[in-house]
Amino acid sequence: MQVMPKALTADDLLPLVASLSLKERVRLLRLISLPQGDAAATYQSVPPFRDEFSSDEEPLAWEAADWEGIG
Repeated sequence: MQVMPKALTADDLLPLVASLSLKERVRLLRLISLPQGDAAATYQSVPPFRDEFSSDEEPLAWEAADWEGIG
């Protein structure tokens, strides 16, 4: 039976990224920013942050702002 390796976290990777040269950090950022398909898999694997979709304002209040003088 094969043992699955422990999933790494960002905290596990941070010391490794810190040890990269500037050139390698830039390369890593470019690789990370490449399109990886749709974001559905990401949103399924990582729950949204508590305040990611929240707002203190009424949902449609921002749409009404500054439209009074138009028309």
